[in-house]
Amino acid sequence: MSEVSPIEWTESTWNPVTGCSPISIGCNNCYALRMAKRLKAMGNRNYVNGFEVSLHQETLTKPLLWKKPRLVFVNSMSDLFHEKVPFDFIQEVFDVMRQASWHTFQILTKRAEVLSRLAPKLKWPANVWMGVTVESAGYTSRIDHLRTVPSAIRFLSLEPLLSPLPDIDLNRIDWVIVGGESGPGARPMQLEWVESLQGQCANSKVPFFFKQWGGKNKKKAGRLLNGKTYSEMPDLVSR
Repeated sequence: MSEVSPIEWTESTWNPVTGCSPISIGCNNCYALRMAKRLKAMGNRNYVNGFEVSLHQETLTKPLLWKKPRLVFVNSMSDLFHEKVPFDFIQEVFDVMRQASWHTFQILTKRAEVLSRLAPKLKWPANVWMGVTVESAGYTSRIDHLRTVPSAIRFLSLEPLLSPLPDIDLNRIDWVIVGGESGPGARPMQLEWVESLQGQCANSKVPFFFKQWGGKNKKKAGRLLNGKTYSEMPDLVSR
């Protein structure tokens, strides 16, 4: 996959792990699964196992070769805290992030319980941002697990947003991303859900990033919220 990312809130992707398995309703139309099938059909060597969890030792040191500082989304095609990723390999990923101190690394997981259990055993450099995905009200407990993690920046990815989140606790949360589901079978997101979250972030003085409306044609749907683009970010502490 290209190192330059089309994801609006990052600049590059780095995938020392690929593959995953569904854990909640947000996984039902997984874009990474669709992409993995396509890459396997194209003969990409990192996807010979399709979407099975696979470790790529040869990819570990890539960020050390990128000399210009950038935002790097870690494992856009997997979940670093998947149960099949050995702790020793997670430590290796963190070692590389620590060495590549000129970059800012963004990690997302739905496996917040695994994250909170392993977090005390890891050394958290200042250039690592840790986030959890919360797609509906049934998964807000992930935010509580995230709050226990000693990362410099803690963030929420509320994408695909599948239900209203009228009263989320933003205490010790530094950034919120909101987005609708895109691609085949995309489930709709309501305007009032997004407006509520934008208001909650404004009241709590938490940066708010509206990524997309989604739908079958996400480019056509765009990312304007009531005529405004929201691209707020936390301070880039590693730059």
